[in-house]
Amino acid sequence: MAKPLMFIPPVIFAAIAGLFAYSMFSGNPDDLPTALAGRPAPSLAVDPLGEKTVLTDEMLRDGELKLVNYWASWCAPCRVEHPNLTLLAAEGLAVYGINYKDQDANALAFLQELGDPYRGLGTDPNGANGLEWGVYGVPETFLVDGDGTILMRVAGPVTERAIESRLRPAIEAARAD
Repeated sequence: MAKPLMFIPPVIFAAIAGLFAYSMFSGNPDDLPTALAGRPAPSLAVDPLGEKTVLTDEMLRDGELKLVNYWASWCAPCRVEHPNLTLLAAEGLAVYGINYKDQDANALAFLQELGDPYRGLGTDPNGANGLEWGVYGVPETFLVDGDGTILMRVAGPVTERAIESRLRPAIEAARAD
């Protein structure tokens, strides 16, 4: 005959598993918050990458709406988002890139293979600048207004869904102001 107490551990396990499953699948994964939204972008301390113009603090505050994209050649989702960044750049949105914890030669080969949508580049070889920006991992992209204020962040690849559901509305709202 089964003792009632022997059912307690499986019931506790099922409750905890259900709680984890609920937290994993509820909510919108695109809504990973950033503490920097509505605040001035942190200072940039990036090294040059190739012959491209180096991304500077002045560029962040040049009066133009822009994307700042943290990426790396070793990052598979960065390859997925690259055509979308190229599309946004072709539409006239200023896109700047910060190569994150990567080798310069690999980063330049990545851009040569896939194309270079960036107006300016920098490299963050040890990730210190990314830490200042609150980067969890690449890719991460920040929408920055002309005054250098971070408007929003896309954690993960800039997909067509992210463009249509989040970026375009934020871009249109920023341009309307």
